[in-house]
Amino acid sequence: MGVHPCDQRRSISDYQFLFPAVDFSLIESEEDKLWKADVRETIEELAARGKRFLNWLWTRKEKEIAIVTHSVFLFHTLNALQNECHPDVKKEICSHFANCELRSMVIVDRSMLGSDTWVTDYSGKIPKGSDLPSEAVVDDNNIKVE
Repeated sequence: MGVHPCDQRRSISDYQFLFPAVDFSLIESEEDKLWKADVRETIEELAARGKRFLNWLWTRKEKEIAIVTHSVFLFHTLNALQNECHPDVKKEICSHFANCELRSMVIVDRSMLGSDTWVTDYSGKIPKGSDLPSEAVVDDNNIKVE
């Protein structure tokens, strides 16, 4: 964070006015304490902040959570996890995000499962192309997988 004014968030009061249906009670400070006018966050600091966010995320009871953030934050957070991923997953999550891109993913804390193997119940393959519906999965020969 820092240096660029566009990286500084508004006050929580501003957001509460704009989004009255959103619960901001877990936000610790009214003003953005992370943003500094003269210091830019390093990539390592950004990735560490992302890992702290994921550790907090593991504590949530919700099963589905929408995360809306800057693409750079997601990119460096997910890249910090790349050594924990199967190569196919690594290629998918470690790519840059397009502006306003939506990605759905399931992130599993394997330490909670007692397994360190790459196991999934996903029977298809990663869809080819952009913006395909989840049921439009094709194999390596461009044949639809049912």
